[in-house]
Amino acid sequence: MLFTLALAFANFAFAQHWHHGRPHIKQKAHRALLSNAASAVTSTEGSFPTPNTSCDYWLENINHQGLSPFHENPSSYQVFRNVKDYGAVGDGISDDTLAINSAISSGNRCSPVNCESSTTTPAVVYFPAGTYLVSSPIVVFYETQLIGNPNCLPILKATSDFNPPPGSMGIIDGDPYDSSGLLGFVSTNTFYRQVRNFIIDMTGFPASRLIRGIHWPTGQATSLQNIVFQMSDAPSTQHEGIFMEEGSGGFMADLVFEGGLNGANWGNQQFTMRNLTFSNAVTAINQIWDWGWTYKSIAINNCSTGLNMSSIDPAIGQLTVGSVTMIDSSIANTPVGIATARSINSLPPTAGSLIIENVGFDNVATAVTGVSTLSANEISKGFGSGRAYTPNGHTINGALENTTRPASLLQSDGKFYERSKPQYSNEPLEMFYSVRSNGAKGDGVTDDTAALQNVINLAASLRKIVFFDFGIYKVTRTLYIPPGSRIVGESYPVILSSGRFFANMNKPQPVVQIGIPGDKGSVEWSDMIVSTQGSQAGAILIEINIESPPGSPTGLWDVHARIGGFTGSQLQRTDCPKTPTVATPPAPVNSPCIAASLAMHITPPASGIYLENVWLWTADHDLDDPTGQNTQLTLYTARGLLIESQHGPIWLIATAAEHFALYQYHFSNTRDIFAGQMQTESP
Repeated sequence: MLFTLALAFANFAFAQHWHHGRPHIKQKAHRALLSNAASAVTSTEGSFPTPNTSCDYWLENINHQGLSPFHENPSSYQVFRNVKDYGAVGDGISDDTLAINSAISSGNRCSPVNCESSTTTPAVVYFPAGTYLVSSPIVVFYETQLIGNPNCLPILKATSDFNPPPGSMGIIDGDPYDSSGLLGFVSTNTFYRQVRNFIIDMTGFPASRLIRGIHWPTGQATSLQNIVFQMSDAPSTQHEGIFMEEGSGGFMADLVFEGGLNGANWGNQQFTMRNLTFSNAVTAINQIWDWGWTYKSIAINNCSTGLNMSSIDPAIGQLTVGSVTMIDSSIANTPVGIATARSINSLPPTAGSLIIENVGFDNVATAVTGVSTLSANEISKGFGSGRAYTPNGHTINGALENTTRPASLLQSDGKFYERSKPQYSNEPLEMFYSVRSNGAKGDGVTDDTAALQNVINLAASLRKIVFFDFGIYKVTRTLYIPPGSRIVGESYPVILSSGRFFANMNKPQPVVQIGIPGDKGSVEWSDMIVSTQGSQAGAILIEINIESPPGSPTGLWDVHARIGGFTGSQLQRTDCPKTPTVATPPAPVNSPCIAASLAMHITPPASGIYLENVWLWTADHDLDDPTGQNTQLTLYTARGLLIESQHGPIWLIATAAEHFALYQYHFSNTRDIFAGQMQTESP
């Protein structure tokens, strides 16, 4: 079998959803221009959006007609909300806190403490250019996207007397605590949300007092992207950019942290983070705990400590960080690069594991504390400390043999290829074709197959971009996406397979098919969900056949498979109840709950496929459970992600596959795959 796993130390995490005085160097990280509310973050499409000649942004001006068909008042419920329509001013003088929170909460939405989860109350909350003064936290509800103008990043500026109420923290609070000390949402069940395109300014708040930019306990299908955190760099600073203490994530990318006691202070079951820059912090990253974590393209400059992963639980004296992998990164002008507490006697035996590959150290006195006497140059090429994954297992602590990286997986600088989600910030409004304006209903009842296929074909032929207004779009035959297509969704619209065409497990059919064998070219697809309705034993949710050229891969960003567990799926708690006391076999399978054959198939002819923040999930609980208990389900789906690409390259950045019966990931007769953090959970 020809199979090259490019990252030899690819991380797997098995998540759980069910709970019961330093020098100062002035720099502009990631080419950020941070002058005023009209300033824009500039770079290539590969990291931050490229600047426009004005603040015009298509998302602000397009006709918004998203429909949440299973909301209690679908005709009046508003998916898209511009904060200025709710009274926000954005002049840097008026207090916009109440207006912003009103924009988020309007419409009887799923809020922390009062609601566990919901798919029927989605929202895109949009911030035009401006400086928005806030005096208490902006609270994020379930399935919410906070989106700023990428051409003129809006500034969220804390007042000098910023005052969170009890249980809340952060200028943006993704999950406040209730009065009993529990998080308002169960963090491992908090899915489908984003924050992107902001400057979060804490510099007007006293340096000696704790303030946090974002509080973000979170689960899968979530992201923070294209955000700049401005904090005090005074010697006494207590500011923090991001605080995260729980969850089962997750993905972050294109973040800039300036100043602070901790640029980031976080822990979670697992995470992937890419393209983060830290400067002038006491500690760039304080790793509280994890099971597995992948850092890629991290740049740390002029901090006291780069990454602190030495946390110990004082109650039991054991390490709290499971493992960290850092690749294609740099640490400069920082006395301690990575601080560890692992030793030959530390517990648990596998905790504190560290893998380094292609990490540069410049003017760093100690590259890795506690575990190595190697020079920074020796460590930078490849270093490992922890338990090796071998049949008998053994401890490693030292330089690693150089890994040969397949050229097809690399950028021109020798690093593994990466590309951020396109936001089409330079595209004019006339480039976008709305599916609802072109005949699709999205009401969860009408067969939208023909209407969707027509608009996708038309847009591809004219090199336009398809805009999926929020809705639930039923399809009864395969939806074909031709080469050249660009598709973007509004708050995770759903393509929902239904009917007999997808019901034969002996003749599986794709719901969405990206190219047919022989098709050449590229496709871009972002911010959508593919699902099934009722018994769909022959459904392949996403099939990828397209052959993409070098340097222009087909990309899927924030595209997820969600099988069951939501209103309209006919695969909820009353349809497919849990049966913990019934053994199957000998009891027969509940055939109406055989929900899919395969979540995603990258077929033998496919090549040049880039997946970022893609979650393939057979629901283990009901997101729209009216009892508020996230009641568990019994669903049957056969397979997760099957990769059979004969030539590659394939990139898997922050991917996950959960609760499939036969396998979560299967690599067969394939090669040239970059696999970072891959998260799974048993059936």
